[in-house]
Amino acid sequence: MSIVSNSLKRIKPSPTIAVTSKAREMRAAGKDVIGLGAGEPDFDTPDNIKEAAIQAIKRGDTKYTAVDGTPTLKKAIKEKFSRENNLTYELDQISVGTGGKQVLYNAFMATLNPGDEVIIPAPYWVSYPDMVLLAGGKPKIVKCSEKNEFKITPAELKKAIGKKTKWLIINSPSNPTGSCYTREEIQELSKILIKNKKVFILSDDIYEHITYDGFEFFTIAQIKSLKDRVLTMNGVSKSYSMTGWRIGYGAGPKDIIKAMAKIQSQSTTNPSSISQAAAVEALNGTQDFIKTRSESFKERRDFVVESLNNIEGLSCLKPNGAFYVFPNCKKLLGKQTKLKTDKDFVEKLLEKAEVAVVQGSAFGLDGYFRISYATSMDNLKKALERIKSFCESLS
Repeated sequence: MSIVSNSLKRIKPSPTIAVTSKAREMRAAGKDVIGLGAGEPDFDTPDNIKEAAIQAIKRGDTKYTAVDGTPTLKKAIKEKFSRENNLTYELDQISVGTGGKQVLYNAFMATLNPGDEVIIPAPYWVSYPDMVLLAGGKPKIVKCSEKNEFKITPAELKKAIGKKTKWLIINSPSNPTGSCYTREEIQELSKILIKNKKVFILSDDIYEHITYDGFEFFTIAQIKSLKDRVLTMNGVSKSYSMTGWRIGYGAGPKDIIKAMAKIQSQSTTNPSSISQAAAVEALNGTQDFIKTRSESFKERRDFVVESLNNIEGLSCLKPNGAFYVFPNCKKLLGKQTKLKTDKDFVEKLLEKAEVAVVQGSAFGLDGYFRISYATSMDNLKKALERIKSFCESLS
């Protein structure tokens, strides 16, 4: 009899972490691998945020805090929502976790009963389905078309909602595609959700500040008639280059927030007191660097998309947000290339060209792969040259 639980057997290791680990191992072995698989900014945490952490250590803020966040950080989060999203929350409607991932995990653990369904538009962030499975729920995958920029349509949503539907996940800007839902698109989806009063919405807004070309960010909690059914997740990882600090937060209905705190009290308890102090400065301090960094990401996006569209056999949409693109490689799969799947494609790309990317099937949509352009322009230029040479070698 295996010591491993049956529930754990239902899930798989994170494919994105697996790719990053493989690239790291190859570099350690002397290979000149360019990693385009990691989902984190290449910029450092701003100095004012680092200094806030140092001062927290010096004044002795090194003890346990409230389970789901300090009042000071919750107040900063409350003010952030008011200032940036025109949303009003009380402190007991806010939860702070060890990264956005824990906020999502807590929400599912606190709300899902066996058989409850969660609608997940594909392509999706790799952890959504496995979190749902761990919590005893059932992922209901809706494959979204490239012609719709990989976004779920009102008709697709209406068809997917059933008697057991408890949650819909909306991720905008999206990981892995970078696609963003416009205000109008969210309003159209809301018309379906308003009629289905038992469905809650989990809005993953972690890439909120990384948008381009004048895109106006809009989150579904801003639909007044839906706000009481929306849990909005955000954090400091992406916008403030604080992936290793592990601070995420959620805001939503009091009963859900209270239940999430109960889960957290029996798992990790509070997030790092030092990281929480740093997150206060991130939210309350200067935001000027965000625009500058987004401009840098935009320059990289433009280069990567143009380069990919100049490679025979590949095509790529130009997304409005995040730091990913999701190119189509279907024309390079088949008898002629001897590559049957997108997984074959990315494995051969790593083996032959020493470029690490993640297969689209890991995100629920075959025939694509994800590139993270959160790396230097020099790395991107070398990587795209290698990808081009690799693709040409297949013909």
